Amino acid sequence: MRKTSEHENPWTILSSKEIYNNPWIRLVEHQVLNPSGGEGIYGVIHFHHLAIGVVPYEDGHIWMVGQYRFPLEAYSWELPEGGGPLGMDALESAKRELREETGLEAAKYEVLFEMDLSNSVSNEQAIVYLATGLTPGEADPEDTEDLVVCKISLEEAFAMVERREIRDSLTVTAVYKMMLMQNTGRILE
Repeated sequence: MRKTSEHENPWTILSSKEIYNNPWIRLVEHQVLNPSGGEGIYGVIHFHHLAIGVVPYEDGHIWMVGQYRFPLEAYSWELPEGGGPLGMDALESAKRELREETGLEAAKYEVLFEMDLSNSVSNEQAIVYLATGLTPGEADPEDTEDLVVCKISLEEAFAMVERREIRDSLTVTAVYKMMLMQNTGRILE
């Protein structure tokens, strides 16, 4: 079997058809030749927004947001997070999400990580910021959000991930990254 270099696309698109489009996502179905030369279809979800997350951190604690997630039909504990329109400054979107969901303002932001969220079926990308130097304020969630905000220790958030009580991908990744930073002695403020 021939191996493809990391810069070569082994897929051939024969045709493409938009199946669905709304303000958040667009679904495109492609007729393809796969890397082995077989014919098939490939559906790709294109997101119109960047996934944005924020870890508000202070003195060994982070703020979490609890809410019911419609697609999962379940309650979820997660970071303050949402979407930022493509082409808009991601940091401005992060500041907006933090302020809307928790009322917090941060003096300092740094990129904690970037990731592809489900690269086998979508092009959704995420960026998560660490926010420090926090000042409390009044939360102003969107009409679609019924949120519970709490401040918990990083260790408790880690325990919740380990008990599978926190399952949101951005939050799980952020908690693990924060624990790694703490355990390797990186100063977080």
